[in-house]
Amino acid sequence: MKVKLLLPKQHGAWAMLILPFILGMAIGAPSWLHIPLFIAWLMLYLATYPLIMVFKNKQKELHLKWVIRYSIIALFGLVVPVFLVPELIFFGLAMFPFFLINIYYGKRNNDRALLNDFSAIAAFGIGGVASYYVGQGELDQVAIFLFLFTIMFFIGSTFFVKTLIREKKNPAFRWISWGYHVGVILFVIAIGYPFLALAYLPSVIRAIWCYGKTMSPKQIGILEIFNSVYFLGIMVIVL
Repeated sequence: MKVKLLLPKQHGAWAMLILPFILGMAIGAPSWLHIPLFIAWLMLYLATYPLIMVFKNKQKELHLKWVIRYSIIALFGLVVPVFLVPELIFFGLAMFPFFLINIYYGKRNNDRALLNDFSAIAAFGIGGVASYYVGQGELDQVAIFLFLFTIMFFIGSTFFVKTLIREKKNPAFRWISWGYHVGVILFVIAIGYPFLALAYLPSVIRAIWCYGKTMSPKQIGILEIFNSVYFLGIMVIVL
């Protein structure tokens, strides 16, 4: 019998899930441990959607089955990485409060809340640092910048998407989005990373140029994928 996978409906989160992990691996040092770790990372993400559905009391039996399925695969994927790099447990603990925030907003059927988005971005950023740590074996300045620059990028993406969908009729939010995008470039220049401004430049352009235009979620998603790939390339070069 063919089994249809239960997948999260927030398609934009895939870039937030994958990019920090790949970035941490590329900037650190690629290791074979990244393979089982990524499988576990992916399965844990897939498990969060049905788990939140359980807390929403929506088809609890069905969703609980998928939580168990994904979690079992995740646990198998974590066995060797955690055994060889036990510090990964602390990264998991650091993500946990943000996951609780996601559950809170999910239970209240307010998944699109800005704080909920920021919490998810922070958790994904920690995952990127964990990926870096597996290869590098230490938390240094690069790890801090990896976390900071990544979450800054995705916060900008969140502002951009909201100006086109949920907040498209809110002119004040437009200025918040534009101000944030410009502020990020000024910030990275001020802290001594002028070339990194190139990584955020397309984000500024698309935030301003696309405002007020009618774009489907698919078009927005494709644009964000290209922007994320570009950001990844510049980050690997600069860091």
